[in-house]
Amino acid sequence: MAVRVTPEATRWIRSGHPWLFEDSITSMPGEGQIGDLAVVFDSKRRFQAIGLYDPASVIRVRILHHGAPESIDAQWWERRLTEVVERRRSLLDADDTTGLRCINGENDGLPGLVVDLYDDVAVVKLYTPAWVPHLKTIVPLLAGLLATSTVVLRLSRRTQRDAPDGIVDGMALLGHLPTEPVLFRENGLRVEAEVVAGQKTGYFLDQRDNRRLVGAQCRGASVLDVFSAGGGFTLAAAAGGAASVLSVDISAPALSAVERNLGYNEDLEAVRDCRHETRRGDAFEIMAQLVREGQQFDVVVVDPPSFAQNETSVRGAMRAYARLTDLAVHLVADGGLLFQASCSSRVTTDAFFVIVESTAAQAGAELDVIARTGHPSDHTSGFQHGEYLKALLARVHRNSR
Repeated sequence: MAVRVTPEATRWIRSGHPWLFEDSITSMPGEGQIGDLAVVFDSKRRFQAIGLYDPASVIRVRILHHGAPESIDAQWWERRLTEVVERRRSLLDADDTTGLRCINGENDGLPGLVVDLYDDVAVVKLYTPAWVPHLKTIVPLLAGLLATSTVVLRLSRRTQRDAPDGIVDGMALLGHLPTEPVLFRENGLRVEAEVVAGQKTGYFLDQRDNRRLVGAQCRGASVLDVFSAGGGFTLAAAAGGAASVLSVDISAPALSAVERNLGYNEDLEAVRDCRHETRRGDAFEIMAQLVREGQQFDVVVVDPPSFAQNETSVRGAMRAYARLTDLAVHLVADGGLLFQASCSSRVTTDAFFVIVESTAAQAGAELDVIARTGHPSDHTSGFQHGEYLKALLARVHRNSR
């Protein structure tokens, strides 16, 4: 299917942007089907790109290839998937980590497709139904590249709505559907992934490096882990020798997962010796309550979900980050550590660091920054909106007034 686009869209495509929006198309021969290969031409009918067509999305075409014309056939798929997976070869061959992202969507030139590997189970997450017609080609290739006999399909909400009959979230594309959480290793620690019904693909792999960073700072420390989810930071802190960890999350199943993940690692003396408690509820409310109680911790971890789902929510997200920082610096003992992260792509890295540091100053605290971090190596970032994760680790000093 041939589509012609505006000069502005042509410039975006030539710069490598992976999306072609609905209002950028000037002409096309009728309405295509979900997953059709759309061949993109500029206003002078010169070839620009090939992508996957999605008639129900404002992102009408997700670009697979741009530049010189090329056929998207079985050989192309094998070559592209092999290139992307091989970039992770050092992680794939690591013994202490068996959970990693193998394909990172737009950032790997495969927009709308994420593939995570948990030990011997691969999870394919689709953010557009345009990938569905191509699963029969790519799933066997992925299984071979990742040496797995089990592939689970996960769908975004919108993809669930528009997926063809017979394609449902949590189904097995290959092998037998896991009936229990899948155990894998992260930095030598055993962790579970709920691949069939959990958030994302079953676990938040993108904070792996940050969990190692924080865990190394926790020997003998009292730790507060806010928005703990499955307890990645809690486990890293305990394994790092923390004296105690308080995990806070609004989800009872998430807090149960924290306990299980600690249990998988009870062979480690540090984990056995760590005193662990949980509090279920709204993180803002619990942090405020802890402030009123006069509690303080040597290390405070604040890793919230995305607060900016669209452009109109950016201001609200900034206020939320400021509120979290204000509460957090009151909960960090003088000389203690604050780790605060953002996974909102619409909040820029600079804006996030500015709001954290300025809010801390207003609260009477100076942040001595130890590290500013971003994406781990398997979560490549290849275009503007692909930059989402940013975090700060800082020592908190009270200003004497």
